[in-house]
Amino acid sequence: MRKIAALYSGSSHQHRSFTEPKYKQYIAELLYLPKLAEIDLNQFDVLIVSSQLHQEQVTRHMDQIHAFLNSGKTVVALGAQHQSWFPGHRWETRPTNFWWWLEPGASSGLVLAKPEHDLFRYIQLEDATWHYHGVFFPEQEVESLIEIENDGSILYVDKKSTKGTLILTTLDPEYHYGSYFMPATERFLDGFLPWLAKGHI
Repeated sequence: MRKIAALYSGSSHQHRSFTEPKYKQYIAELLYLPKLAEIDLNQFDVLIVSSQLHQEQVTRHMDQIHAFLNSGKTVVALGAQHQSWFPGHRWETRPTNFWWWLEPGASSGLVLAKPEHDLFRYIQLEDATWHYHGVFFPEQEVESLIEIENDGSILYVDKKSTKGTLILTTLDPEYHYGSYFMPATERFLDGFLPWLAKGHI
Protein backbone atom coordinates (compact mmCIF):
# COMPACT_ATOMS: atom_id res chain seq x y z
CA MET A 1 0.00 0.00 0.00
CA ARG A 2 1.31 3.45 -0.88
CA LYS A 3 2.28 5.72 1.98
CA ILE A 4 0.11 8.84 1.78
CA ALA A 5 0.64 12.18 3.53
CA ALA A 6 -1.82 15.09 3.52
CA LEU A 7 -1.06 18.76 4.00
CA TYR A 8 -2.94 20.20 6.97
CA SER A 9 -3.26 23.85 7.98
CA GLY A 10 -5.17 23.42 11.22
CA SER A 11 -8.64 23.62 9.63
CA SER A 12 -11.36 21.56 11.25
CA HIS A 13 -12.61 20.12 7.96
CA GLN A 14 -9.15 18.76 7.11
CA HIS A 15 -8.75 17.29 10.57
CA ARG A 16 -12.13 15.59 10.50
CA SER A 17 -11.67 14.17 7.00
CA PHE A 18 -8.19 12.77 7.44
CA THR A 19 -8.61 11.48 11.00
CA GLU A 20 -11.97 9.77 10.41
CA PRO A 21 -11.10 6.10 11.18
CA LYS A 22 -12.19 4.74 7.80
CA TYR A 23 -9.93 7.29 6.06
CA LYS A 24 -7.13 7.47 8.61
CA GLN A 25 -6.10 3.94 7.66
CA TYR A 26 -4.94 5.37 4.31
CA ILE A 27 -3.25 8.51 5.67
CA ALA A 28 0.20 7.80 7.08
CA GLU A 29 0.63 11.33 8.40
CA LEU A 30 -0.92 14.79 8.48
CA LEU A 31 1.79 17.32 7.67
CA TYR A 32 1.34 20.72 9.31
CA LEU A 33 1.86 23.18 6.47
CA PRO A 34 3.79 25.88 8.40
CA LYS A 35 6.33 23.20 9.44
CA LEU A 36 6.61 21.49 6.06
CA ALA A 37 10.21 22.59 5.45
CA GLU A 38 11.27 20.53 8.48
CA ILE A 39 9.77 17.30 7.07
CA ASP A 40 11.50 14.81 4.78
CA LEU A 41 8.89 14.07 2.12
CA ASN A 42 10.94 11.21 0.67
CA GLN A 43 9.41 8.82 3.22
CA PHE A 44 6.03 9.15 1.44
CA ASP A 45 4.72 7.95 -1.93
CA VAL A 46 1.78 10.33 -2.30
CA LEU A 47 1.26 13.91 -1.10
CA ILE A 48 -2.25 15.37 -0.96
CA VAL A 49 -2.42 19.14 -1.30
CA SER A 50 -5.74 19.77 0.43
CA SER A 51 -8.23 22.40 -0.65
CA GLN A 52 -8.68 25.59 1.38
CA LEU A 53 -5.02 25.80 2.38
CA HIS A 54 -3.29 29.14 2.97
CA GLN A 55 -2.22 30.07 -0.56
CA GLU A 56 0.96 31.96 0.34
CA GLN A 57 2.17 29.18 2.63
CA VAL A 58 1.69 26.60 -0.11
CA THR A 59 3.53 28.83 -2.59
CA ARG A 60 6.40 29.19 -0.11
CA HIS A 61 6.88 25.41 -0.13
CA MET A 62 6.41 24.72 -3.84
CA ASP A 63 10.10 24.01 -4.49
CA GLN A 64 9.92 21.23 -1.91
CA ILE A 65 6.66 19.89 -3.35
CA HIS A 66 8.03 19.98 -6.91
CA ALA A 67 11.20 18.18 -5.80
CA PHE A 68 8.99 15.44 -4.34
CA LEU A 69 7.00 15.24 -7.57
CA ASN A 70 10.11 15.16 -9.74
CA SER A 71 11.58 12.34 -7.66
CA GLY A 72 8.92 10.15 -9.27
CA LYS A 73 6.30 10.48 -6.54
CA THR A 74 2.61 11.42 -6.80
CA VAL A 75 1.04 14.75 -5.88
CA VAL A 76 -2.75 15.11 -5.62
CA ALA A 77 -4.13 18.66 -5.58
CA LEU A 78 -7.75 19.09 -4.51
CA GLY A 79 -10.07 22.04 -5.07
CA ALA A 80 -9.76 25.25 -7.04
CA GLN A 81 -6.20 25.53 -8.40
CA HIS A 82 -6.07 29.08 -9.74
CA GLN A 83 -2.48 29.51 -8.57
CA SER A 84 0.28 28.54 -11.01
CA TRP A 85 1.59 25.83 -8.71
CA PHE A 86 1.72 23.09 -11.33
CA PRO A 87 2.80 23.20 -14.97
CA GLY A 88 0.39 23.81 -17.80
CA HIS A 89 -2.92 23.17 -16.08
CA ARG A 90 -4.61 26.30 -17.55
CA TRP A 91 -7.25 26.85 -14.91
CA GLU A 92 -10.42 28.74 -15.85
CA THR A 93 -13.02 29.77 -13.30
CA ARG A 94 -16.64 28.78 -13.86
CA PRO A 95 -19.70 30.04 -11.97
CA THR A 96 -20.48 27.58 -9.18
CA ASN A 97 -24.09 26.42 -9.21
CA PHE A 98 -24.63 25.06 -5.71
CA TRP A 99 -28.30 24.23 -6.34
CA TRP A 100 -28.37 22.78 -9.86
CA TRP A 101 -29.97 19.57 -8.56
CA LEU A 102 -33.12 21.49 -7.51
CA GLU A 103 -33.87 22.51 -11.09
CA PRO A 104 -36.42 20.45 -13.11
CA GLY A 105 -34.61 17.92 -15.31
CA ALA A 106 -31.33 18.96 -13.74
CA SER A 107 -28.02 17.72 -15.09
CA SER A 108 -24.63 18.33 -13.53
CA GLY A 109 -23.06 18.44 -16.99
CA LEU A 110 -20.30 16.05 -15.88
CA VAL A 111 -19.25 13.11 -18.03
CA LEU A 112 -16.72 10.30 -17.73
CA ALA A 113 -14.02 10.96 -20.30
CA LYS A 114 -12.26 7.62 -19.77
CA PRO A 115 -14.71 5.19 -18.13
CA GLU A 116 -12.26 2.29 -18.48
CA HIS A 117 -9.78 3.94 -16.10
CA ASP A 118 -8.99 2.07 -12.89
CA LEU A 119 -10.39 4.91 -10.73
CA PHE A 120 -13.87 3.95 -11.85
CA ARG A 121 -13.55 0.54 -10.23
CA TYR A 122 -13.61 2.54 -6.98
CA ILE A 123 -16.08 5.38 -7.67
CA GLN A 124 -18.94 6.16 -10.04
CA LEU A 125 -19.68 9.47 -11.72
CA GLU A 126 -22.43 10.13 -9.17
CA ASP A 127 -19.82 9.97 -6.39
CA ALA A 128 -17.93 12.85 -8.02
CA THR A 129 -21.04 14.94 -8.59
CA TRP A 130 -21.82 17.84 -6.30
CA HIS A 131 -20.45 21.05 -7.87
CA TYR A 132 -17.21 22.38 -9.30
CA HIS A 133 -15.41 25.72 -9.15
CA GLY A 134 -13.63 25.75 -12.49
CA VAL A 135 -12.06 23.67 -15.23
CA PHE A 136 -8.64 22.78 -16.61
CA PHE A 137 -7.43 22.89 -20.20
CA PRO A 138 -4.06 21.10 -19.80
CA GLU A 139 -1.33 22.12 -22.21
CA GLN A 140 0.28 18.68 -22.17
CA GLU A 141 -1.00 15.18 -22.90
CA VAL A 142 -2.95 13.94 -19.87
CA GLU A 143 -5.52 11.32 -18.94
CA SER A 144 -8.65 13.42 -18.47
CA LEU A 145 -11.02 11.31 -16.39
CA ILE A 146 -14.00 13.58 -15.64
CA GLU A 147 -15.00 16.54 -17.80
CA ILE A 148 -17.77 19.05 -18.23
CA GLU A 149 -19.59 18.20 -21.42
CA ASN A 150 -18.31 20.47 -24.22
CA ASP A 151 -15.93 22.16 -21.80
CA GLY A 152 -12.76 21.40 -19.81
CA SER A 153 -11.58 18.75 -17.38
CA ILE A 154 -12.32 18.68 -13.66
CA LEU A 155 -10.13 15.65 -12.86
CA TYR A 156 -7.06 14.46 -14.73
CA VAL A 157 -3.83 12.49 -14.33
CA ASP A 158 -0.64 14.01 -15.75
CA LYS A 159 2.42 11.77 -16.19
CA LYS A 160 4.10 13.91 -18.84
CA SER A 161 4.91 17.36 -17.46
CA THR A 162 7.08 16.14 -14.56
CA LYS A 163 9.01 13.01 -13.64
CA GLY A 164 6.21 12.03 -11.28
CA THR A 165 2.43 11.76 -11.39
CA LEU A 166 0.22 14.77 -10.87
CA ILE A 167 -3.48 14.29 -10.13
CA LEU A 168 -5.46 17.51 -10.32
CA THR A 169 -9.13 18.02 -9.60
CA THR A 170 -11.33 21.05 -9.08
CA LEU A 171 -13.41 18.96 -6.65
CA ASP A 172 -13.07 19.62 -2.91
CA PRO A 173 -14.35 16.43 -1.23
CA GLU A 174 -12.45 16.71 2.05
CA TYR A 175 -13.78 20.24 2.58
CA HIS A 176 -17.42 19.18 2.29
CA TYR A 177 -17.08 15.88 4.11
CA GLY A 178 -15.15 17.56 6.91
CA SER A 179 -17.79 20.30 7.05
CA TYR A 180 -20.60 17.72 7.42
CA PHE A 181 -22.44 18.33 4.16
CA MET A 182 -22.63 16.97 0.61
CA PRO A 183 -23.22 13.17 0.91
CA ALA A 184 -21.56 12.46 -2.45
CA THR A 185 -18.24 13.63 -1.05
CA GLU A 186 -18.22 10.79 1.46
CA ARG A 187 -18.78 8.29 -1.32
CA PHE A 188 -16.00 9.95 -3.32
CA LEU A 189 -13.51 9.64 -0.45
CA ASP A 190 -14.68 6.06 0.23
CA GLY A 191 -13.32 5.15 -3.20
CA PHE A 192 -10.70 7.77 -3.99
CA LEU A 193 -8.45 7.20 -0.97
CA PRO A 194 -8.33 3.39 -1.42
CA TRP A 195 -7.53 3.98 -5.10
CA LEU A 196 -4.66 6.30 -4.17
CA ALA A 197 -3.38 3.72 -1.71
CA LYS A 198 -3.81 0.53 -3.71
CA GLY A 199 -5.16 1.21 -7.20
CA HIS A 200 -3.49 1.56 -10.58
CA ILE A 201 -2.73 5.24 -10.89
